[in-house]
Amino acid sequence: MNSRNKDGVSRRKVLTVGAGLAGGAMLNGGFVMPVFAADHPALGTYPAGSAGSSVSIGAAVPRTGAYAAQGEDELKGMQLAVEHINEGHALIKKIAPKVTKGVLGKTVNLVVADSGAKPNNAVQAQQRFINENKIIAMTGSTSSAVAVALNKFAEREKILYLVAISGSNDTTGKDCTRYSFRQCFYGETAANAIGPVLVKAFGKGKKAAFMTPDYTYGHTVTKSVNDYLAKNGGWTQVTNQVSPLGTSDFSQYLTNIANSGADVIINVNWGRDAVLSVQQAKQFGLTPKMKMVIPYQIPFLAKEVGAELTEGVYAATDFWWTMEDKYPLAKMFVEAFDKKYGYKPEWGAENAYMQFAIWARMVSEAGSFYPPDVIKQYEKGETIPSMVGDVHFRAADHQLVRPVVIVKGKAPKDMKNKEDYWEVLEVVPGEPLMQKPDAFGCKLGDYT
Repeated sequence: MNSRNKDGVSRRKVLTVGAGLAGGAMLNGGFVMPVFAADHPALGTYPAGSAGSSVSIGAAVPRTGAYAAQGEDELKGMQLAVEHINEGHALIKKIAPKVTKGVLGKTVNLVVADSGAKPNNAVQAQQRFINENKIIAMTGSTSSAVAVALNKFAEREKILYLVAISGSNDTTGKDCTRYSFRQCFYGETAANAIGPVLVKAFGKGKKAAFMTPDYTYGHTVTKSVNDYLAKNGGWTQVTNQVSPLGTSDFSQYLTNIANSGADVIINVNWGRDAVLSVQQAKQFGLTPKMKMVIPYQIPFLAKEVGAELTEGVYAATDFWWTMEDKYPLAKMFVEAFDKKYGYKPEWGAENAYMQFAIWARMVSEAGSFYPPDVIKQYEKGETIPSMVGDVHFRAADHQLVRPVVIVKGKAPKDMKNKEDYWEVLEVVPGEPLMQKPDAFGCKLGDYT
């Protein structure tokens, strides 16, 4: 892709000219044209992207396709965060104390496109946002294939990428980049958090049937979970049913599982694929005879399939709204979100909100929109208040150190209200769950 404006002039050349101005240029009538910082060279969309009274962030989220419901929830979290940043809301100030109204005196705008959970769509949308809106950061994913593609695009374009939902180990592993930051949990941390719970609940020596979506998220989550259970519980993977993203009929995969002799189904599918596979497993009579485990739980699963199908199901997740009883910031977030949208936030919205709040903190602390300055602020590893307690980023791979939440599906009779689907069993501290920063091949690139 060649980043050019409508006149065919390279964007970086234009920015370089702008950055070369020193002092102020006096125009006719005595008006002083604002100039850009002379202490930094042009980089990405800097300084043009932050030269006016506002800055823009580009969001490419799935609004159609298998992950559409999760994409819409993510988007709502982003929109609420932008609203809170611009008004200097009390919740944002808890996370980013130097934010008043906007960031460094500039209003934050959000521009949005539908990625359909397809990498090419997401990259093309972000390229358009760079050309037309001079975005100073980008976000969105939901599919880890999109996250990996945007990682590489961010590194090339020198634009900060605030990863949205992405569960693949590769996102901050072999496909990590200097310009990308992930705050949600992922396959390895999910496996190490839920593994002990499964061994305790079901015992050792069990036979597991895996259901795996055929891309980086599915394969890395399945590997991490299987490795843990085999090593620590003596479990055996008797079959691994790999299906394409967007599968609607899981009958062939469920038939193979039915004939596998498995005790437990470990369903790694996500989005609409998870909903359909859970429903069809029940229709095939596999559950509740076989136990169902969801090691990387999707937002809205219980709401879409019904509490009858998630009753007794163990799952790992990023956030659940009843955590408001333990964490004051979670309570503030749940109340603000529910007031605006009329439902309790799922973890996609919480993750998106936190990414924007942390970004606002880093920019305001750095006192600059210049990408390397902001990156280096992230890499200081300072403690950040969050919805799930204090967290911090690892400088070596740009992964947030944060807990994983283990939940179990409630029986319909035990639900206190229509959205009380899950019981929080444990909030597992994050650091012991994580691999060493270089274990999955992360090698961050250069700042410039």
